[in-house]
Amino acid sequence: MPEALRSNDVDNERIVLGLLESVERDGAQSQRKLAADLGIALGLVNAYLKRCVTKGLVKMSGVPTRRYAYFLTPKGFAEKSRLTVDYLSSSFEFFRRARADCSEVLVVANSRGWQRIALLGVSDLAEIATICALESDIKITAVVDPRSKLKAFVGVPVLASLDEIRDQADCVVVTDLRTANGTVKAAVEKLGEDRVLIPKILGIRTQAVHGDAP
Repeated sequence: MPEALRSNDVDNERIVLGLLESVERDGAQSQRKLAADLGIALGLVNAYLKRCVTKGLVKMSGVPTRRYAYFLTPKGFAEKSRLTVDYLSSSFEFFRRARADCSEVLVVANSRGWQRIALLGVSDLAEIATICALESDIKITAVVDPRSKLKAFVGVPVLASLDEIRDQADCVVVTDLRTANGTVKAAVEKLGEDRVLIPKILGIRTQAVHGDAP
């Protein structure tokens, strides 16, 4: 792909990500404010909003004091998560944020007395989580990934399903970078929400995964 086209794709994804993040923070703000925050023309904001609505990422609702308010749909939350990972994964910023977020979820696990953890997804995030575990009292017991053909990853067995964990883990940490929303949903249904820990870098809320977001 020509360099110019790749650049356009990156700019397009950057704008969509910024728009989705702004809508999540304050869906009632004006398009003029969105344009100022994103550093793009007002007309371009309008075009991107219409595109996001058409794709089912954003929905509109009339409000008394403004013409429209905007809200992310569950599909919008998923797309924001994907774009966040895509945007950060090729940079050192990804490692820095992922390490901080993994350390944070491991602290949560430790505070609950959980010291055996399974990771959900073979990925760079899983490697970073393993590094963080080495610096704590946490033990990574397995990586669950039905798509992986590996028998072992980061020194632990790779399992095909959550059913194979049995009593090997007290909780799970989501490290799936490709289909994180589906992985979270399946894990919550299987283990319960409390036992599924999600690094912030994935940008996922369990309520959004289950369609309870506004």
